[in-house]
Amino acid sequence: MSEGVIENRLKQLGIVLPEASEPAAKYANFVIVNGLLFVSGKGPAGKPKGKLGKDFTTEEGYQFARQAGIEVLAVLQSALGTLDKVRRVVKVQGFVNANPAFEEPHKVLNGFSDLMLEVFGDDKGFHARSVLGASSLRDNLPVVVDSIFQVEE
Repeated sequence: MSEGVIENRLKQLGIVLPEASEPAAKYANFVIVNGLLFVSGKGPAGKPKGKLGKDFTTEEGYQFARQAGIEVLAVLQSALGTLDKVRRVVKVQGFVNANPAFEEPHKVLNGFSDLMLEVFGDDKGFHARSVLGASSLRDNLPVVVDSIFQVEE
């Protein structure tokens, strides 16, 4: 079986997808309903712990959000068999574990958004988005991102 367009793009970007991580509790990694694939919240690989604005800089948070994006891509690959079945990144919601004075959650989530644009291009990767600063996240992760994709079933 030949590799798809998106898998080739990942190679060009130097990205190797890990195995899809398992959910942290009793929920599904993803659910597909009416051509939409909902990916449960994913954090960065290695499970770093801490808050933005206290333990980590905005730039480090950006990289954590990018790593969370790679985790999401791994779930998509597992669910669909090929990332070429992604028609569009629809909606991204990010949660940034931050101290109350941290004012750059939007810059942190750019790590995820930029990755989606690099992988899927402007036509499929451009998406709606919201980001929230949080006083705590599961396992004290710095970032958790959930996302919705339009897919071929």
